[in-house]
Amino acid sequence: MASLDGATRPSFNADQPDSQSKILQHDSTLTVGQSITLTLGSDALVIAETKETQSIALYNILHAEVSSAGLTITYADPVTKHDVTVGAFQYTIADEDKAKAEAFTTRLLDLAYGNAKRYKRFKVLINPFGGKGIASRLYHQYAAPILAAAHCAVEVEETTHGGHATEIAEQIDIDAYDAIVCCSGDGLPYEVFNGLAKKPNAREALSKLAVAMIPGGSGNAMAWNLCGTGSVSIAALAIVKGVRTPMDLVSITQGKTRTLSFLSQSFGIIAESDLGTDNIRWMGAHRFTYGFLVRLMQRTVWPCDLAVKVEIDDKNAIKEHYRRYAAGEPSRRPSENTVAGLGGLPDLKYGTVLDELPQDWEVVPGENMGNFYAGNMAIMSADTNFFPASLPNDGLIDVVTIDGNVSRLTSLKMMTEIPEGGFFDMPDVKIRKASAYRLTPREKEGYISVDGERIPFEPFQVEVHRGLGTVLSKSGHLYEAEGPRP
Repeated sequence: MASLDGATRPSFNADQPDSQSKILQHDSTLTVGQSITLTLGSDALVIAETKETQSIALYNILHAEVSSAGLTITYADPVTKHDVTVGAFQYTIADEDKAKAEAFTTRLLDLAYGNAKRYKRFKVLINPFGGKGIASRLYHQYAAPILAAAHCAVEVEETTHGGHATEIAEQIDIDAYDAIVCCSGDGLPYEVFNGLAKKPNAREALSKLAVAMIPGGSGNAMAWNLCGTGSVSIAALAIVKGVRTPMDLVSITQGKTRTLSFLSQSFGIIAESDLGTDNIRWMGAHRFTYGFLVRLMQRTVWPCDLAVKVEIDDKNAIKEHYRRYAAGEPSRRPSENTVAGLGGLPDLKYGTVLDELPQDWEVVPGENMGNFYAGNMAIMSADTNFFPASLPNDGLIDVVTIDGNVSRLTSLKMMTEIPEGGFFDMPDVKIRKASAYRLTPREKEGYISVDGERIPFEPFQVEVHRGLGTVLSKSGHLYEAEGPRP
């Protein structure tokens, strides 16, 4: 599977066809008409005609069926590098060949979907106000045709106000759908997870009902991590072929309030650059870069008190942890009949932010904190693989701390090293894998960001719950990001 910068890593589902695609078995060829053969390769459907041969990646096959009209195969046709559209082939099948054609079709779909469920049932939530305000148009123009061609059952609803997705998720029938698909930025998945968390059977709901994203906002991190793309149509294809994958979620306690986070928490220059630029969302992803540069020239230190339940604090050990996980077997989400009856959210092992600090937590000096960033996913935006060692289901969150007294030149170099893959190994970047932490701001006003949403500027505590949530991912095992360099 290709990563963001073209490198490779272990693949668990076929993606693109190999030009030397191997024939799977001697009966994997179907002849249609006088001179056309359809052959099942290891990762492609090969169509050979008299004058030309073409192949379609099995990953791109959406549906196939034999009817009175013949054999129809629909697929996602890559019209550009960043877009697919629905294509189709139709062939006449003689009556005496229908049984063989039906067997061929069954085999084709088995290979095309692998571990992914076919004909998924989706509740699609569209935020018509997010990002540049065009999510509804993007969905209906680019995503809906892909879902329809794959014969998915789809129910669409547009949100009308902040918190609406939380209300919908809290009341949703978890047996009626396979996934809630958010056509939005990262704010809607945040609301959905927290809506499911409000159910009396929250653990069952979070285990049974997957959450997915079609990118439609200014921040589309979930789509980049799980689908490997910011393209609406390619993300729709990835969701059609998505594999149910357990994913860590984290509890945020602040005062007497408990919420869930799926993506990240930030304090310092990252939070300031994100939330402090909300008024220029029209700039898209560029608003963050603009906000960062402005703040870098004005201020670099945001003091706090920080304590961390550290599990791994050496970069080489973190890399080894990542390699072991990547080389292991994918974690499969239990089937539906094994999760029935699970109750509310899991108990908090470390209590809340109001409880006494556990004695075995490491106290991290924070008087010169420049950037605190904790990530549950790897990619924070299109070219920002900020947490390359992040894993979906290891029960740990990656905590990055950077001293605010590093030079401005070093800070700028950090920004350029993130897309190049060198950020992780920079000596001024401290990275820990943790199961919990507590952060207390020392000032009275500022920004704290949770999944891109602003929370009160008050002490908060985080605790990781391994595999509490369920998502649809392309690989079923890793995020679509390049891991840390060896």
